Amino acid sequence: MARHSVSKLRAEQVVDQTFLISAKQLRSNRQGNLYLQFRLSDRSGTIEARMWNASEEKASRFGDGDYVRVQGTTQLFQGAVQLIAKSVDKVPTESVDENDFRVLPAKVIEGLQENLKKRFLQIEDSHLRQLSEAYLNDTEFMDRFCRAPAGIKNHHAYHGGLLQHVATLCDLLDRVADIYPQLDRDLLLLGGLLHDSGKVEELGYDRDLHYTNEGQLLGHIVIGLKLLESKLAQFNDFPAERAVELKHLIVSHHGTLDAGSPQVPMTREALVLHQVDELDARLHQFDQLIRSDSNPESCWTPYHPNLGRKLYKGQTADG
Repeated sequence: MARHSVSKLRAEQVVDQTFLISAKQLRSNRQGNLYLQFRLSDRSGTIEARMWNASEEKASRFGDGDYVRVQGTTQLFQGAVQLIAKSVDKVPTESVDENDFRVLPAKVIEGLQENLKKRFLQIEDSHLRQLSEAYLNDTEFMDRFCRAPAGIKNHHAYHGGLLQHVATLCDLLDRVADIYPQLDRDLLLLGGLLHDSGKVEELGYDRDLHYTNEGQLLGHIVIGLKLLESKLAQFNDFPAERAVELKHLIVSHHGTLDAGSPQVPMTREALVLHQVDELDARLHQFDQLIRSDSNPESCWTPYHPNLGRKLYKGQTADG
C-alpha cells in the first residue's frame, strides 16, 4: 500500500503504514471500557488517533517516541480527520528512514545555523557581539538549540523549529531596524536570539516532543534568564545597564501578564520583539492549519477554538 503523508490523509481512507507516536493515553469511556488515545505524525504533520477495545497489555507494547505500524481507517470527527486504529505495532528504529519524520533535513538545519552565526559576527557593539559568541560557540548549547522545537503544538512544533523560528525572527528584526533608525539594532537582534533560549531545557525532544519537569515547574522565561546569567558571569566588564535591557527583552516577550510575561514591554526594542515574535508564530500557525485542513473543497477551515475563528484559504478551483 502506498504511503500517504499525514497532511494528505482524508476521511474514509484505509491506512497501513509507519508513524511516529506521541501523547499516548490509556483512557476509559463512560461504560468503563478502555481505549487508547494518541497522536501520529510524520514530517508533514500530525493526526489524532484512537484505538478502541484496548488494554494495559496492548498499551505497554509501545510508548511515546516509538515508530509504529498502524493499520486502520480515517474518519471525520468534529470537522477534523482522525484515525481509528485496528492494530498498532512497534517498528525497529533501524528499519525506518527518519528523514520521513523530520520537517527540516540536516542540511537545512546546518544552513540556518551557519547563517545565524554570520549575522552575529556583524554586530557592532563589542559587548553584545562577545555575548552572542558565548552562546553560538557553546557546542552543547547549540546542539540542543538546533534540535529543539519552538513549541509542542501551536507553532514550529518539530525538531529544528526553534532554530528556524529564531532565524526568521532575526531576519524580520533586521528589516524593521532598517525602517526605524531609533531602534538599537544590536540589542534587538540579540533579544531575538535569546528570547526563547530557555526552551532548550523547557522542552524534551530526543524523539517525541514534551515538557520536561524543569520546563513545567519554571518555564522557558525563567530558564532563559538563568542561562543568560551563566553567560554574563564569564565577563568582568559587561555593562550592567545592557544586561538589564537584555533581561527585559526575555521577560517581556510574551507581551502581557496574562500571556505569561512577568513584565510588559517597556522599551522600544521589547515592543518590537514581542510584536514580531507574535507575527512569526501566528503566521506559521495559520499556514500549518491551512495546509493540514481536511476539506480541500472548502475555501474555509473549520472553526479553531484556540484561535477563536475560522481561516480563509482562498477560492477553490471550483469557486
